[in-house]
Amino acid sequence: MGASQETILQILHSVPQQYPFRFIDEILELDEEHIVGAYRFRVDEYFYQGHFPGQPITPGVILIETMAQTGVVAFGLYLHMKRMTPPLEKANGLTTLFTVAEGVEFTGIVHPGERVIIRGEKIYFRMGNLKSKVSMERENGETVSFGILSGRGVPAGKL
Repeated sequence: MGASQETILQILHSVPQQYPFRFIDEILELDEEHIVGAYRFRVDEYFYQGHFPGQPITPGVILIETMAQTGVVAFGLYLHMKRMTPPLEKANGLTTLFTVAEGVEFTGIVHPGERVIIRGEKIYFRMGNLKSKVSMERENGETVSFGILSGRGVPAGKL
């Protein structure tokens, strides 16, 4: 059974990244095996000014960060919340840090104003560590990027 709308909103609220470095607008699906999120790159994002003037495209490092915020950070917060004994009702007090990117490939360019869908599938979650197969696609299903991303939960304030 998937997460309730209340749980999804709590996870979104708990994601530590904030404007202007938050790249997750919504969570469309969430359960203990996968997550699907979405983000629309605003035309006024700060990085477009210099990447590249007159022909702005979203930097690859930002695409990786976008995949990590959904596929590792938000997903990890949810899994931590579900696995606590007793289960937590909120993910407050925990931060999930993105730690590793393996085999990331880019197969497309993301332009200002585009909405992307991020899909994360759990490979494993153990001892506070999450490893996910994460992909990003356009709304039409065309893949933009994919790779294996990992992260770990740490108590907030211990960064």
